[in-house]
Amino acid sequence: MSDSTERFTETLRRENQPNWSQAVGHRFVTELFAGAVPDAVMARYLVQDHRFLDSFLTLLGAAIASADSFEARLRLGRFAGMISGEENTYFLRAFEALGVSEAQRHNEPDTLPTAGFKAIMREAAATRSYAAALAVLNVAEWLYLDWAIKAPQPLPASFVYAEWITLHDNPFFRDFVGFLRAELDRVGPAEAALSRDFFLRTVTLEREFFDACYAIEG
Repeated sequence: MSDSTERFTETLRRENQPNWSQAVGHRFVTELFAGAVPDAVMARYLVQDHRFLDSFLTLLGAAIASADSFEARLRLGRFAGMISGEENTYFLRAFEALGVSEAQRHNEPDTLPTAGFKAIMREAAATRSYAAALAVLNVAEWLYLDWAIKAPQPLPASFVYAEWITLHDNPFFRDFVGFLRAELDRVGPAEAALSRDFFLRTVTLEREFFDACYAIEG
């Protein structure tokens, strides 16, 4: 039984066990902390992750449009700026360091989870529901913070690993995840079924996305 005072976002995370914990404790995360993700796996992961940046920005735009306060729009807008700048630049530097060619970036087919992420982000955006957008954003960001805060020190020497961790565990990011959770706690219960549906499907995609990075043939 859950505590009646339990936060709505905490209830959603609890209801999505063990998928949540399996994603947070995934082999990819363990190897990332050790700086030991095989280059081919890391390259595949980053190529696929970068693929849905466009859909992610669409989702953020929908959250900005459907938010019910100016302050929320400002917070979401600042985050969109970070994604468009600092994080996108990391991808380009990491591709170069890993020897990922322009052809590989564009010709490698989407994995099923990548296609699923693109679809669910655009689906949530199309609902024009702030709660639906927040449900997907909470999983995409909170789940990453949940594993990144567990990284042991010192971080790996290579920026490819270390910077991917620090992008998801820094004061700005922690504060933003806190904001996302508070917003979903506030508006989610009024659209509980919709929020639960998007949250559940996104958690499942997160675990499957990590799995798919190791499914390399040839």
